[in-house]
Amino acid sequence: MDIDHLRTWIGRTEEASDLVTPRLIASFAATFAPHLAPCPAGDAPLALHWCLAPPIAPMSALGPDGHPAKGGFLPPVPLPRRMWAGGSIETLAPLRDGDLVTRRSRIGDVTAKDGRSGALCFVAVHHEVETSRGLALRERHDIVYREASSAAAAPPAPAKQQPADLEWQVEASPVLLFRYSALTFNGHRIHYDQPYVTGEEGYDGLVVHGPIQATLMLNIAATLAGSLRLKLDYRGLSPLTSGGAFLVKARRQDDGTIRTWTEGADGRLRMEGTARPL
Repeated sequence: MDIDHLRTWIGRTEEASDLVTPRLIASFAATFAPHLAPCPAGDAPLALHWCLAPPIAPMSALGPDGHPAKGGFLPPVPLPRRMWAGGSIETLAPLRDGDLVTRRSRIGDVTAKDGRSGALCFVAVHHEVETSRGLALRERHDIVYREASSAAAAPPAPAKQQPADLEWQVEASPVLLFRYSALTFNGHRIHYDQPYVTGEEGYDGLVVHGPIQATLMLNIAATLAGSLRLKLDYRGLSPLTSGGAFLVKARRQDDGTIRTWTEGADGRLRMEGTARPL
């Protein structure tokens, strides 16, 4: 992996636009309700922005995993497995029904590391999301690429967690994953192709999207905070697979922040984050 070559992508930019429609808002709400923070009529629920302006590639331009082939805006990392690693999101103003939304993106960093599963490459993508009223959202999205393996790395042993002030139980069904893939035009096969995800990538089931967990964590933190304006820093710890329910939890901290996390049915942490009202 020529990390010096990949780092020449730092600073590259991209712009995309999309429209917030009543159908998108209704579809998103039908997929996640009742696990959404209350918002005024006409406003989009938190995290709907991940459904806007997705990359649209022809079938001939897809890689074997269902993702668009690398080497355009994103650097051509020569590692075959791609996952949502985490990031940071600031919700500054609402998106509303009828908004024309513009997302401006920039490659912020490219770094290489060695992990339990082998070589890793992290790509940080910075986004600013605007409407006609101004800046609505600021985000850093961390993507991780890793080597192919016959089996996914085993998750760490469950650790004793603090009791939560608010807890949601969410069914990690294949239908939830299918609906979210449809909402985001996401062709990644780990979310819907059982033979592929178990036979080729070594997971024990369909993988729950990182942004599904982040969407729920953002909304549970906003519900507990009583505010739709907040900053969430979060990171994925271990893949969450479908089958059974998982828990989304939030707890107020002494410093005024809110800790939020997801747990699999086995009690293991899957994603964690810290939110603070803005």
